Amino acid sequence: MTEQVFADTQQAEESLRELVLSALQRHTEYAQEDFDDDADFEGDLGVDSITLASVQAEIYQTLGLQNKSVQAGLDNVGQLLRHIGQRLQKEGLSAATVAQQTAPARLADAQDDALSANVLDVYQAHTGYRRSELDLQADLEGDLGVDSVTQAAVLAEIAKLMHMEKAGFPAGLSTIAQVIAYLREIGADAALARPAKEIGAAPASQPASKPSASKQTAEGRASGDGMWTDFIDRLNQDNVKEPSDAATELADQFKLSFVASGFGQKDISALHDRLRSEHGMPAHLSLADCDTPEKLLQYIRASRPHQVEALGTEHLEASYDANAAAENDPRTMKDFVNLPDRDLFHKTREFRKFYVAKQQAQLYWYGMPLESQCRNRAVIYDEVTGRRREFLMFASNNYLGLANHPEVIEAIAEGARRYGATNTGCRLIGGSNVLHKELERRLAKLKGREACIVYPSGYSANLGCISALAGRNDLVFTDSINHMSIQDGCKLSGASRKIYQHSMESLETTLKKYADHDGGKLIVTDGVFSMHGDIVDLPRLVELAQQYGARVLVDDAHSTGVLGKTGSGTTEHFNMKGMADLELGTMSKALAGVGGFVCADEDVVEYLRFYSNSYVFAATIPAAVAAGVIASIDVMEREPQRLSKLWSNIHRLRGHLLGAGFDLEHSNSAIIPVVVGDDRKTLELGRAVRARGMYCQTVVFPGVAVGDARLRISVTSEHTEEDLDLAAQIIIDAAKEVNIPVTL
Repeated sequence: MTEQVFADTQQAEESLRELVLSALQRHTEYAQEDFDDDADFEGDLGVDSITLASVQAEIYQTLGLQNKSVQAGLDNVGQLLRHIGQRLQKEGLSAATVAQQTAPARLADAQDDALSANVLDVYQAHTGYRRSELDLQADLEGDLGVDSVTQAAVLAEIAKLMHMEKAGFPAGLSTIAQVIAYLREIGADAALARPAKEIGAAPASQPASKPSASKQTAEGRASGDGMWTDFIDRLNQDNVKEPSDAATELADQFKLSFVASGFGQKDISALHDRLRSEHGMPAHLSLADCDTPEKLLQYIRASRPHQVEALGTEHLEASYDANAAAENDPRTMKDFVNLPDRDLFHKTREFRKFYVAKQQAQLYWYGMPLESQCRNRAVIYDEVTGRRREFLMFASNNYLGLANHPEVIEAIAEGARRYGATNTGCRLIGGSNVLHKELERRLAKLKGREACIVYPSGYSANLGCISALAGRNDLVFTDSINHMSIQDGCKLSGASRKIYQHSMESLETTLKKYADHDGGKLIVTDGVFSMHGDIVDLPRLVELAQQYGARVLVDDAHSTGVLGKTGSGTTEHFNMKGMADLELGTMSKALAGVGGFVCADEDVVEYLRFYSNSYVFAATIPAAVAAGVIASIDVMEREPQRLSKLWSNIHRLRGHLLGAGFDLEHSNSAIIPVVVGDDRKTLELGRAVRARGMYCQTVVFPGVAVGDARLRISVTSEHTEEDLDLAAQIIIDAAKEVNIPVTL
């Protein structure tokens, strides 16, 4: 009996520790092993009192304690454990209480095999979910809110854990179950059970069996066996013929995946290393992308720079080779998001080499400085060639031409003369100016709302607003193509993020799935989607929000000054003023200033002033900028013809481009995308457009998903009919040059 009591007590202590460490992990994103009993929460771990209070509240709720008051002065895990134990004892709760609360998780862990457990550990560490919340069949984006960047980091860590960095993962793995199934398919579960140096070797206790003809090891092939020798030889041939009838079996084997041909992880790594050293295979290439000998062979042959005759100088030859290499490099910016390496800066050096090569080839032309005002035409200095040139400017968000309006410029100058260069403080402590108050009043009036709060930027408005209103017990529903500031705000909030695909059908499906959720719900959407130019179906979205008890935030960054009879934005466009709970925007586009804002009911705005960290702890916009934005609103309201001219220009250019057969998706705003898809082809199109004297944005990852690349054309009221006609012709001619089909 004494032994049983001791065992129960010991199990209860272990269960309590598991419960506490799991809660700390979810709230801090530390791994459980990082929490030493004596490590100081604040000094060693950076866990502040607010976070610790949330941890305690969750634990008390889980254990069913009556006394849920938060205990101050707990400095480490040991003290927290002792305090909870004492509170359990005071309320007469037995050791079985703790064991019952954690039994389901322990049982699930016991049932998990080593592979599944390791995969779930990685997902838990990167997402903050409990193990019990990680449903293997749940959609990673739609149900769990795991975006592509987080997924890339997870898969990179799993690859390293399984010693399979060079094999990679195929695209399209949308559930944890699919990840685990793929790992089993390639034999990673066996790799996990043995040290890396033993992967691919037979167990010491068993004699190594002789491989069959169809499943030789990579080491055997590398030594000269039939198929592998032929494969390596074919890499060196200029003219590859189809295998003869006598080699039918060999041809079939060329079409088999490496896994089906008997390659283990060590085999694949050996193949990868030899192809790099002997045949110049790019280091970034994954054998999961080229998963058969036939595909790999074709890729490497196609990637080799063309041989050309000498051009007379070594410099020209080197320049040609460098440009050819840059153009043939199939990597995208996404490939540098997570490069596993012990040196934190390894990825920066690799990206720098990649970026400079693309820049020298005139494919990446980002951040080139203007040397003039940004009007319908602008002078831009090319830092690569050292030349300057006037371009047709179709990359500006100066939709109403107010950035260069004399009245706006004079208001800024007068504001600076009267109030100085800046306020040098946050709004709550010495940073507020009468012009900030007036600007908030004018923005609230423009949107038809009770109140407004101004932030240092549109980005910080999304970060601060979403993270202040949504918390760990809430759900945030976000469109998959929302602006990155929205996505980051959702992450920062700690709420469970549900990513719906770009449709109201997908949103409805996701809302229905969580209809019974006890916490709050927030739907966040762009009004005009910044890289696609289409307008949210706000009437349907608000209808769904009301049906499922959710609040609505609309980001009007590209709607203010563009949509609606007066340029008020998305709600005015649909005659729904006041029907979105939160209307957010930026002043850096049509309003010709800097800063962001949120308009809402007065009680919501006042709450944001004290709980929105990007407002409370950041210096505000200068008073002179506020003066300029007020002047912009004055001009916009006084000169409605600017908005009319903008839409006339939009329709004219859209008509030209649609007539030429370009894919403009469902754009219906001042943003017109010319969708190409392929990154390389899009970069070539952007270069050809610039060569003809027009500048617009070439958008690849991370602006859009890989495979969804496009030109992004911004129309303003300052463009003339001549500008628009010439721009359309330039795009048509450039498309023909790079072999993109047009109908003219």
